[in-house]
Amino acid sequence: MKLFPFGHATHPQWPMAAGLVLAQLRAQMALPEYTPAPTLGLLYITDHYAAHAKDILDHLAAELPEVTDWSGTVGVGIASSNVEYFDEPALAVMLCGVPADRYRVFSGVAPLGVGDGMGFEPHTALVHADAGTPDVAELIGEMAARTATGYLFGGLASSRGPTVQFAVGGNGNIKGHGAASGVFTGGLSGVAFGEGVALVSRVTQGCQPVAPQREVTQAQANVILTLDGEPALDVLLADLGITLDEPQAAMATLRATLVGLTAPGADAVARTGSFGADVVVRHIIGLDPGRRGVAIADKVEPGMRMAFCRRDAQAARADLVRICAEIREELEPEEMSLPVASALAAPDPRAAPHPARRIAGAVYVSCAGRGGPHFGGPSAELQIVRRALGDVPLVGFFAGGEIARHHLYGYTGVLTVFS
Repeated sequence: MKLFPFGHATHPQWPMAAGLVLAQLRAQMALPEYTPAPTLGLLYITDHYAAHAKDILDHLAAELPEVTDWSGTVGVGIASSNVEYFDEPALAVMLCGVPADRYRVFSGVAPLGVGDGMGFEPHTALVHADAGTPDVAELIGEMAARTATGYLFGGLASSRGPTVQFAVGGNGNIKGHGAASGVFTGGLSGVAFGEGVALVSRVTQGCQPVAPQREVTQAQANVILTLDGEPALDVLLADLGITLDEPQAAMATLRATLVGLTAPGADAVARTGSFGADVVVRHIIGLDPGRRGVAIADKVEPGMRMAFCRRDAQAARADLVRICAEIREELEPEEMSLPVASALAAPDPRAAPHPARRIAGAVYVSCAGRGGPHFGGPSAELQIVRRALGDVPLVGFFAGGEIARHHLYGYTGVLTVFS
């Protein structure tokens, strides 16, 4: 698989930004190492452009008639290779060189696996969702169950204005789109990929446990009543070393504390002092002094495990480097010459990815609460990714919740590469 053409730009007027992106795409498509005639486009825009979503999609589709299928969404920030655009008008596009018979675009108008008549079996899926959709977490679980592997990757659209998604299936393989404009609000949309599309995906956590892991022994709805048989509120106060007799100090600590929640039998701690991939982080939304309980922003059941945690920039940085290293290790050949090994061990960020790494393109979805500021400077998060993987084609967005497998995460990053 050849490299995926990609481009990104910012400008107060979207036609100017689109023109800059199109120039980048056309220049790359003329190069032998890039896919010359891709049919699938991924489009991400910041919320400054949300009101112009249909015009942007129509313009790109008209300028790139060979691209018959589109997917994407809006974010308060978007990402590309080595750059993040926050609080400014910007768009990013990647044209994926995936054979047309190995993917399907889906939306609420044309649901996944309904009436395509082509015998397509989804193995994985890139999913964009609207956080305002009722029971969105359950819908994500149902979507994962429609794929052969159960693996999804993506995130919830984030916007200070209209929350839009792009979904166009124009190659005739999907029934139901009809005269739909390709711009949607609400529900889920995205791209399902077949067995022949090789993907490697990893989740990076942005929080660090600050107390031992405990078992939920009694709960009601979203209120944890007891942990390891002890009143949950008492455990919380003891773990954090605070007292309600000093309310101002206690509230400052509580506002910075979250809960890492794990289903029974799932992977809670993969590495010493760090969360595993099955941990979902949720806010503490209240205390129940009468029942000595702790209310969190999710349903809780006895048998779950949890640990109180805090967002930690140093831990987030180290974990991001870790997942990039895991992806590199999985894609590199087991045996290689010394020059190739040296090139892969210390990649030049300015150089195209080495053929031995076989990364055609990447999608990175990070939490809107992460990004450069959390990592120490503008674009710092994407610079970490670039230093680890090289200058690979990459697009993505900063989400209101991140999707990996059947989970809906918070404060995480989901990095997926096409190989």
